[in-house]
Amino acid sequence: FELYTDNAGEFRFRLKAGNGENILASEGYKQKSSAENGIASVRKNAVDDARYERKETAAGKHMFNLKATNGQVIGTSQSYASASGRDNGIESVKKNAPDAALDNQTS
Repeated sequence: FELYTDNAGEFRFRLKAGNGENILASEGYKQKSSAENGIASVRKNAVDDARYERKETAAGKHMFNLKATNGQVIGTSQSYASASGRDNGIESVKKNAPDAALDNQTS
């Protein structure tokens, strides 16, 4: 996980695959602690296949959202050209998120 501050001053996190590619990104949070709670929620929910919302974009690409138990989106994937690419992304999140290290890039 990378925890960082965006151009608007909000805290965000992203989960990167072993190859450095972003596989999950958060919304912006006003508080750093809220972003840290989001990371904890991703770690907890990542292993549960039922938490993944598989979607197709208007442009025919494939993506997914990871949702918390309350139904709130806690992370969104990039767009994939194929459903199999998206499904590989989900498997990568399931495998990597629970034990991923945190790179805190905020001050």
